[in-house]
Amino acid sequence: MSGDARVLVASNRGPVSYTLGADGELTSRRGGGGVVSGLSAIGPDAGAVWVCAALSDGDREAVRRGTAEPGTRMIAVDPAVFHAAYNDIANSVLWFVHHMLYQTPFEPSFDEDFRAQWASYATYNRAFADALAEEAAPGAAVLVQDYHLALVPALLRAHRPDLRIGHFSHTPWAPPDYFRLLPDDISAQLLEGILGSDRAAFLTRRWAAAFAACCADVLGAEVSPDGTAVTHGGRTTRLGVHGLGADADFLRERAGRPDVEERMAALRAEAGPGRRLIVRVDRTELSKNIVRGLLAYRRLLLEHPGWRERVVHVAFAYPSRQDLASYREYTAEVSRVAEAINAEFGTPGWTPVILKVDDDFARSLAAYRLADVALVNPIRDGMNLVAKEVPVVSDHGVALVLSREAGAFEELGDEAIVVNPYDVRGTAAALNTALTLPEAERAERTKRLAFAATSLPPSRWFLDQLTALS
Repeated sequence: MSGDARVLVASNRGPVSYTLGADGELTSRRGGGGVVSGLSAIGPDAGAVWVCAALSDGDREAVRRGTAEPGTRMIAVDPAVFHAAYNDIANSVLWFVHHMLYQTPFEPSFDEDFRAQWASYATYNRAFADALAEEAAPGAAVLVQDYHLALVPALLRAHRPDLRIGHFSHTPWAPPDYFRLLPDDISAQLLEGILGSDRAAFLTRRWAAAFAACCADVLGAEVSPDGTAVTHGGRTTRLGVHGLGADADFLRERAGRPDVEERMAALRAEAGPGRRLIVRVDRTELSKNIVRGLLAYRRLLLEHPGWRERVVHVAFAYPSRQDLASYREYTAEVSRVAEAINAEFGTPGWTPVILKVDDDFARSLAAYRLADVALVNPIRDGMNLVAKEVPVVSDHGVALVLSREAGAFEELGDEAIVVNPYDVRGTAAALNTALTLPEAERAERTKRLAFAATSLPPSRWFLDQLTALS
């Protein structure tokens, strides 16, 4: 049995979320991002369906009532199964492997609890494959998103071999030696799951090459000489690279609104007149490396005391995954280190670190516009759109201090001041270089950064994948 959808997207989070009020009324809120923009770009007559998980009580109630938006299929997976699949496997195992975050003397330890959680991950992926198989028209194109759904392509192909299936990884991909921390059967299942697609795509050539190397090492698969195809089990999966860019039109329009202007005035007042601003905007995600960034700023103040009272580090670190203990502890450590720097160096008229831990997009755009230096120093990152967004909306030019381990390095590295994310002293030196960059050079670098950052806007990023799958 097949449905009517000619284009399908599958992702953990969908384009809309629902809130259940005390009076029983459901209200909906639309999300943003590259896939949303891409689906909009193909037009309302494309026969598109988005398959996603019901994440909240409101989402599950919308499924129960059958009131989900047209073009959206929400899957109400049992909450315990979802928790194990999403928190215990996707975010606590797969995310840690691909971002190389484990403290290996202590973790991971793959025991019976892990096996039960993996069974839930497989159940979760199977539910997506079943829903896609039901919704897809004969020969439809299916774009499966990210590490949450790595098993879906192979499961779906077993149901519907007529479909054109693509998988896109928004994270880095671990090199073979690290990927093989996973139990052998699990690492094989993940690779074979993605190899069920006709095309597996990544944000950079580096991540695509790492995936191909894992296929060769773990599965004994054949990789083409140019690294663009993997053959295993009698079928070939093509590999592609699509470096998601910033949405320049949206960012520039949104950054010019009155609420952003108000927050710019407030931020200027809080920082103090004439002071240079080192800006970072991140989630308190373990891979974002916020603590080492703060320590590098402290080292800057120690080694270059002339910057004291002349510079402020604006750190917007929005809480992420606070249902996981390691993330709560990391968020607390970010606050502790910021407070320690302010206690050590602060004066009655100068607060060295302005830390905000609540999400405010307008305030982030205000900081983007005012930044003299943008600090983007992740331990490892699939892309990092902040590195691309800041130059696009900068008012007077910005120097970008960028980790070589961010996917964005592949496109922006020539115009950035590049750092090893583990090297606190080296990052402090890079911050000093960025602060002293001549104004003309900073302005010229910003133009080139903005051009590179917007070369593949979200709608084009999506449509290119769809065209390549055809």
